[in-house]
Amino acid sequence: MGEAPVSAATGPLEAQRGWQFAVASGILGWILDAYYFFILVFLVDVLAVNFRVSKAAIVWSITVTLATRPLGAVILGSLGDRYGRRRPLIACVLFFSLVSALTPFAPNYLAFLILRALYGIGMGGYWGIGASLVIESSPARWRGLFSGVLQAGYPLGYLMAALAIPLIDAHFNWNWLFLDGLFIAALIAVLTWIAPESHAWEKLGPVNASEMLRSLRRNPPKAARLAVLFVYLVVLMTVVTCLSHGTQDLYPDFLKTIHKFSSALVSKLAVFYNVGAVIGSLIIGHLSEKIGRRYSILIALVLCLVSMPQWAFGASLFALAAGAFLMQFGVQGVFGVIPAHLNELSPPSVRSLFPGVVYQLGVLLSAPAVGVEYVLRNRIGYAWALTAFELCVIAAIFLLCLFGPERRGRDLAS
Repeated sequence: MGEAPVSAATGPLEAQRGWQFAVASGILGWILDAYYFFILVFLVDVLAVNFRVSKAAIVWSITVTLATRPLGAVILGSLGDRYGRRRPLIACVLFFSLVSALTPFAPNYLAFLILRALYGIGMGGYWGIGASLVIESSPARWRGLFSGVLQAGYPLGYLMAALAIPLIDAHFNWNWLFLDGLFIAALIAVLTWIAPESHAWEKLGPVNASEMLRSLRRNPPKAARLAVLFVYLVVLMTVVTCLSHGTQDLYPDFLKTIHKFSSALVSKLAVFYNVGAVIGSLIIGHLSEKIGRRYSILIALVLCLVSMPQWAFGASLFALAAGAFLMQFGVQGVFGVIPAHLNELSPPSVRSLFPGVVYQLGVLLSAPAVGVEYVLRNRIGYAWALTAFELCVIAAIFLLCLFGPERRGRDLAS
């Protein structure tokens, strides 16, 4: 399952006017999506008081959001393949932004939980449409770079949330943290409206789902190959997401519990290593255009391994900060390749649906990762729990990518 021959894949994409608007709207939407997700993480205490529930009930709403993301990928991804990328993307951005804006005004906890479930549908639906629009609209020689820029939107959304908390809290009510994104949503809608439709989608035309299913039934070998590819990519995205959540979610608690760092210091370290995440996503994503998607992922994994002694066992603040920076550089470097890699491997007629469902199913299946690390913590210690879990994950990704398929440079309009 090696790398396919590289195609020039330039031509119409190079000459398509306004492609910058399409790329910008897809990237900005993912940043906004991540912002709305992480805002809640910073407001657990406030929301618990507001809705008169325990903190555990607010944390549970995060699980509900994650659980509805695959449903959004199916619904909105299908619309993206049927009606083009632009109009469903506008509808998706406005939907999850309006739902988020209503969140602080929910009359009770049940209404709040329903709104977070609806937000999960919007969040899950956005990635498939946004990634297909960005990758299909990007000139082929910059596809890897914009793949990295798109995926860097996730840590950028986290940074926006971290910076917005003290800024808005000092001058406005916390409700504005859910309302300020409406201005960005309006900008994204305008950019998407004036952007050209994806040339690849226009050339391939809308998908007739029933006809596609009949075609697969008439061609069992093709259906079997597609099923194998789908399972392979879901497994890949599951372990890649385990790499991300396994290095991020418990790390602040690790620093507080083991090293007795204050919350303020941990927040500053989180900002620092998320800067590393953004840089890694850009550099490794762009590198994948030169040496291939799989080999770039393997290089990013090596950086994760190099960082691990200081990341988990560093004896000083400087060592831990350097290890965390390099770890997230490698982790998000892996993720920076993913949008281009999934879109190039996906069947052309379902390029909005297929990558989005694969991505969100990986997120869902990786949900127990943090729980596994937490159980290991009580048996072998915090540092060794994080290390052992991530070593297994890195080994799995390494093997999947070393022997997996690749179609770098594929003409997305064919």
